[in-house]
Amino acid sequence: MEQKKTDPGQEEELIPLPTHINVTDGTLIPQKGEQGALSAWNISFFGALAVLGILVIFFPDPYRKILSFVPDGLMVTFGVTVSAIFFALIIGLFAGLGRISQITIVNRIATVYVEVIRGIPLLVQLFYIYYALGNWVKLSGPAAAILAMSICYGAYMAEIFRAGIQSIPKGQMEAALALGLSRSQAMRKVILPQTIKVILPPIGNEFIALLKDSSLVSILAVADLLRRGREYASTSFRYFESYTVIALIYLVMTLFFSRLVAMMEERLRHRGTLH
Repeated sequence: MEQKKTDPGQEEELIPLPTHINVTDGTLIPQKGEQGALSAWNISFFGALAVLGILVIFFPDPYRKILSFVPDGLMVTFGVTVSAIFFALIIGLFAGLGRISQITIVNRIATVYVEVIRGIPLLVQLFYIYYALGNWVKLSGPAAAILAMSICYGAYMAEIFRAGIQSIPKGQMEAALALGLSRSQAMRKVILPQTIKVILPPIGNEFIALLKDSSLVSILAVADLLRRGREYASTSFRYFESYTVIALIYLVMTLFFSRLVAMMEERLRHRGTLH
């Protein structure tokens, strides 16, 4: 899009407008030109580590006790997140293929799934699967949490796969068909391998978002990081201290994985797979 700008006595000048705004869970990653020690990411990440270390060293009661109380919850958080992202990728792959399918009914089913699921908050989906469907299918807290997050993020993964597949030049498919491959073989052997390289960074961002959203599973009696913090707070009445530690741990984790995602994206860009 372009916008006209006019000044008295001057000819009209066309000023290009930005085509899109890109906001991800890795926004604190330092961009080129701000890689110094005082970059926003360095201040946030190492600042959080420093604050956590200071609290544990100088105020062992209760901060050291809280830190020793939550590691098992941290493992549960990672376990639920990794399991959910794995199943979300599988759901997203098939739904993404359905979104570009030329078979009308497959395309409609995939599109309805994406639109409906993305229109319902994750918290509502957690309640629905654990409580509403509990009359027919009784799932444990972790199983319900993984199922709900897989279905929810599968819809977002579907759009990532769809966009990634459609970003591959059509000539790649035509060349594969010309070599005698069927459409399904061309998709599996030619298109998808190239698509994976393109969608890795956005998948990484979705992993970070899912890691943060995993805190919602504490409402299902899942002993994740947040729930362990709540348990300590409810027994010791140290609410400020408990939630401070939990917040700092989440901040360190998300910033750490944001850095990994940015490094991966930069590596792919240098290899010429991202533009």
